[in-house]
Amino acid sequence: MRKKLIVAGILLVVAIAAVWGGSVIYANVQNSRASGEFTLTPQTPGTGAPSGGTPAALAPEGLSGTWKIAEGSQAGYRVDEVLNGQNATVVGRTSAVQGEVAIDGTSLTSAKVVVDMNGLVTDSDSRDRQFQSIVKTQEFPTSTFTLTEPVDIAGVAGGAASVTAKGELNIAGVSRAVTASLQAQSTGGGVQVTGSIPITFSDFGIGAPNLGFVKVENSGTVEMLLTLVK
Repeated sequence: MRKKLIVAGILLVVAIAAVWGGSVIYANVQNSRASGEFTLTPQTPGTGAPSGGTPAALAPEGLSGTWKIAEGSQAGYRVDEVLNGQNATVVGRTSAVQGEVAIDGTSLTSAKVVVDMNGLVTDSDSRDRQFQSIVKTQEFPTSTFTLTEPVDIAGVAGGAASVTAKGELNIAGVSRAVTASLQAQSTGGGVQVTGSIPITFSDFGIGAPNLGFVKVENSGTVEMLLTLVK
């Protein structure tokens, strides 16, 4: 009887170790696959920037006008998962991004960014299908960020700027006021912008995605990397 108890105890320890070890492997693999946060492209000679990678200055009259979101722009989301205490990051990305911004002098007066939610993909087809179901992409195929207050972007005329922008984010048919953290720089061909918006899924009537064996946090980040051209 004692021998059976010892064997059972050993098997229990092995099972716990296997579960924990599997969690560590899952987290490490997932984190290695997750794309990094968007960053501005270092400017080099030939892209309108002087030697040393400093963004080129853009005169206010060149900054003013209507700019369109160009091909090569991206948007997506970043969310954390937890499996048995192990943290893993999941990142979805899409290049199906459209919209435009208007600048008057050195003031960003309007902006609209539209993202095709059906285009968002991660490293898992099953996760992507579940995501599309949760955010109701058949009924609401796009999500939109709309600027609601002007933003002073005079720094971009000098080469680069970091600003915050208040706006309205619409996901799954629900709109909420948000604040975006933006970085922008002038380039030889226009303006490049990165942005991040912290969100809470429940604010948009979205239940945190549940993959069965892993808990997904109720908060995440909307991210974007935009190339603007006239």
